[in-house]
Amino acid sequence: MSGGPGPGSADADPFDPVAFLEEAVQIPSHESVDSMRSFVVETLDSHGVDTAVVADGCVVAEKASPAPARGPHLALNTHLDTVTPHVPFDRGPAVEGERGHGGERPDEVIRGRGSCDAKGPLAALLAGFLAAEPARGRLTLALTPDEESLSLGAAALTGTLPGSDPHLDADLYLVGEPTGLDACTAAKGRFQGTVELSGVAAHAAEFAGANAVAAAEGALAAIRTFDDDATDHPQLGAPKLTPTVIAGGDATNQVPADCSITVDRRSVPPETAEGFRSSLAAAVRAAVPDDVGVDVALTDRESPFFEAFSTDTEHELVDAVAGAARAAGDDAGLSPDRGGAVRPFGAATEASYFAPAPTVVFGPGDLADETGAVAHAEREYVRVREVEAAAESVERSVAALLGSR
Repeated sequence: MSGGPGPGSADADPFDPVAFLEEAVQIPSHESVDSMRSFVVETLDSHGVDTAVVADGCVVAEKASPAPARGPHLALNTHLDTVTPHVPFDRGPAVEGERGHGGERPDEVIRGRGSCDAKGPLAALLAGFLAAEPARGRLTLALTPDEESLSLGAAALTGTLPGSDPHLDADLYLVGEPTGLDACTAAKGRFQGTVELSGVAAHAAEFAGANAVAAAEGALAAIRTFDDDATDHPQLGAPKLTPTVIAGGDATNQVPADCSITVDRRSVPPETAEGFRSSLAAAVRAAVPDDVGVDVALTDRESPFFEAFSTDTEHELVDAVAGAARAAGDDAGLSPDRGGAVRPFGAATEASYFAPAPTVVFGPGDLADETGAVAHAEREYVRVREVEAAAESVERSVAALLGSR
């Protein structure tokens, strides 16, 4: 794997992130990323950048400076896949609900699946990578294939997938997701587990057996009060535990022997998946009758759950990205309140796998706007000027972090 200009790169057209995004949104990647991965590899190749496909389908490229030991190793990461169903590409003037951040100049938008999650951020990261000429340190582009499902690629890339060896161990990470051009320094984790209550079946007419469904009353109370003594995280606030599915019993005239409660956990540091599981098991055990068994298990999955992460808001990575976003927003004529804020991200991401290294989530577009959902929705869109501003932001951030000092 090597990087930098290669033969023929002088003849390549300058990279246009908006033109790239227009083509990328027209490539379905909700069932397979093969075509999208090929498009990215061909784009990099046309600009003289060698790539490697490693770790369950990740695309990796690198640019080394003349002084790699004198600066940090910065990784630019996002994903190639999208959620289902595919939404066709369209480009045109912003309509009601898509406006709001363009200052006096009318906005034009690109619509379609992946326009903001995360092909818009991908276009910006590619622009920053291709424009970079690191004077110190190293720059790696690392694109993963399955963030919207199990994140096996990212887990393999980082060596957190059982049996895998790490292919990426950077000092700093810039992760592309739709943040409205804000520098997002933290995100809650997301775990899923099941509380299994086991009793003893009996005829409902008899005072016998151990009723697992009745014991769910105590289990649900334990879930409801689980975070009563929790301390709010300074960036992420309080954790959240939600019962989402409950099932139990086999017959209407039988004391039920089994009941299961599925829970969704949104964690904050320093809670780990196993720490959550064991704490919840203890809380439920204390809340249900002794004759009902309790087992709490995390849902089986090949890759690790996304655990919460947070980056010091005063870190130079945060300063570089937020400052670059504000400057690029000004250049693009965006309204002053659009972009450059430092805040948490609203969803779990593969950024979790890169922590505790300093990590910032950043990109054009929104998870949701004043009208409703944007990412993962039928109305997914991104503003063209925000894609341009995001590309400039990444270029400025890389230059600030890997430039000469």
